[in-house]
Amino acid sequence: MVLQLIFGLAIGTLLQLVTPLLTQSIVDIGINNRNLNFIYLVIIAQAMLIIGRVSVDFIRSWILLHISSRVNISILTDFLIKLMKLPISFFDSKMTGDIMQRMSDQQRIENFLTGSTLNTIFSMLSLVVFSVVLAYYNVTIFLVFLTSSILYLGWILVFLKRRREINYKSFEISSKNQSNIVQLITGMQEIKLNNCEQQKRWEWEHLQARLFKFNVKNLALSQYQQGGSTFINESTNLLITLLSAKAVIDGNLTLGSMVAVQYMVGQLNSPIQLFLSFIQGFQDAKISLERLSEIHELDDEEPIDKEFNHELPNNLSVSINNLTFKYPGAGSEPVLQNINIQIPQGKTTAIVGMSGSGKTTILKLLLRFYEPQKGEIKIGDQALGNISFKTWRSSCGTVMQDGFIFSDTIERNIAVGDETADKQKLRNAIKIANIQDLIDGLPLGLNTKIGAEGNGISQGQRQRLLIARAVYKNPQYIFFDEATNALDANNERVIMHNLKEFFDGRTVVIVAHRLSTVSNADNIILLRNGQIAEQGNHRELTKLKGEYYHLVKNQLELGT
Repeated sequence: MVLQLIFGLAIGTLLQLVTPLLTQSIVDIGINNRNLNFIYLVIIAQAMLIIGRVSVDFIRSWILLHISSRVNISILTDFLIKLMKLPISFFDSKMTGDIMQRMSDQQRIENFLTGSTLNTIFSMLSLVVFSVVLAYYNVTIFLVFLTSSILYLGWILVFLKRRREINYKSFEISSKNQSNIVQLITGMQEIKLNNCEQQKRWEWEHLQARLFKFNVKNLALSQYQQGGSTFINESTNLLITLLSAKAVIDGNLTLGSMVAVQYMVGQLNSPIQLFLSFIQGFQDAKISLERLSEIHELDDEEPIDKEFNHELPNNLSVSINNLTFKYPGAGSEPVLQNINIQIPQGKTTAIVGMSGSGKTTILKLLLRFYEPQKGEIKIGDQALGNISFKTWRSSCGTVMQDGFIFSDTIERNIAVGDETADKQKLRNAIKIANIQDLIDGLPLGLNTKIGAEGNGISQGQRQRLLIARAVYKNPQYIFFDEATNALDANNERVIMHNLKEFFDGRTVVIVAHRLSTVSNADNIILLRNGQIAEQGNHRELTKLKGEYYHLVKNQLELGT
């Protein structure tokens, strides 16, 4: 396709070169000799050339569309592949708007590669050809044009540094604007419930005002640049007109040659102006490429140069040894300090404690959202850090507090990893999560679309779907973070009864506030301020009458 495009552009350039020669022949031969038939012949030739040029441009546009679409998809696909290879922790620190703005940046790269570059290459070919012909007609006019072109180029280059600074600042505000719009739309329910419509709108308008200021600066810069360029360009045209008219009067040029020179100067102005667009397009594409490269240069979750184990050891017990962790940029105090936990294979371990004690953080470290700053996590005799992320996560069924429901059918929301759902596993997951009643009550059953673009579902239904998703995976490890806190007592009782059988032989870690969920666990760990305060089973801990006892007495009616 690129070769076809080059061929088309080359033909277009040659057709343009013939036009001034035909124009000269009309004046010097047709008009001087009063030969009307010759003029008719040249006019017909010019009409044929115009039809040919339009046809070539038409075909070229179609080829360019195919190329640009492929380049566009290729850039975005590579970017998405890279995003999906990054650690989960990356998405904690990056705003949605920042990522979206970087993705929209690829449009400038695509425009540069498929538009500006190819057109400029062939306009440069036109520039060289027409310059040689112009020098042949009149060296003085050529030198005037060459001097003005150098001035024109220098004037454009002066503004590039300032233009780059404005571009980066504009990107920063645009990314904040993107995030703000996403937040306004997704958070509209909370905005209306808390009567803060005006405040949130003002925040958005403040961002628009900042964006407008930068657009004004950008426009002012463009106007200075364009004003100087136009002055240089038009002054040159006037001077060339004067010189060519004088050359005709002095007998150094024929009238037809003057018309041809004027045409060539017009054709030479176009490549010079296109070169201005090329320089600006190159700078924009380079800045966009730098921003995309910032993402591409980040370390993958699984670096290519590091060997990972793709099989779990025979011993599936988990041990956490001397683990200390603090969130990046979240202050100097560690969230977890010197944690030592043994999670036996095939047993259920529960982690309880007050909000902010570090329960969810332990779960995220086990799921490898983050790496601990000190200490280690081992699976049997292998360090968790040496096991492939995909291998480990394929063995884990997870329900997090903020689990995501896709805009898709119920079936595809449960069987998220499969192109075609396994009907037996699907039925089992639906039964254990107790969501048959939800499915039966929907018009299309399992094929009903839910999520942001489908039917709204309650928090309890959402949690049951997430539990079904974890069960469908049929994993060796189960990690639940407040997986039943939105369920009513009846549903919770049924689901916990179903899960008890499903948990048999699997290694389970449950984080919960509702202690009825964890009372049957083989081992209960109570955290306080990132440290283990108590540990044992339900009976042992209630006998101690310590923190666990005070935490559960109201829920389980143990009395005082």
